[in-house]
Amino acid sequence: MEKADQKHDILTLDDVKLLVNTFYDKVKVDPILGGIFNGVIQDRWPEHLDKMYRFWQSILLEENTYNGRPFPPHMNLPVGKEHFDQWLILFFDNIDSQFEGEKAHEAKWRAYKIAQTFHSKIEYFRQNS
Repeated sequence: MEKADQKHDILTLDDVKLLVNTFYDKVKVDPILGGIFNGVIQDRWPEHLDKMYRFWQSILLEENTYNGRPFPPHMNLPVGKEHFDQWLILFFDNIDSQFEGEKAHEAKWRAYKIAQTFHSKIEYFRQNS
C-alpha cells in the first residue's frame, strides 16, 4: 500500500503548482523574505504564482509556456546575499519535504544557479550605476 505522503518526482503541471504554491506560502510569512515579496507583489499573488507555474513548467517539464525576462523585475529589489541564502533554504527544504528524483534535483540546481546569477547581477548594477 502506497503512503499518501510518499515523495515522488516533479513530473506534471500539478507537481509544479504544488511546488510553487507551497514554496510561496513559506515565503509570504518568512521574517527575512515576506516583507519584500508582499511589499512588491501586494495583491497580485495569483498573477505572480501563474507566472511562476509557467516559469518552472518551462524549465522542468520542457513545455515552453513561459516567455519573459525574469531578471529585470528583481534588479532594484532591496536584497543581498542573506536574502538569496534564505530563498534557497526555503526552496531546498520545500523540495526535499515533498519530492525526490531527477527533476527535484534539477529544480534545486536551477534555483541555486538563478540565485547566484541574480545576486551577482544585482551587485554589479549597484556598483556600476
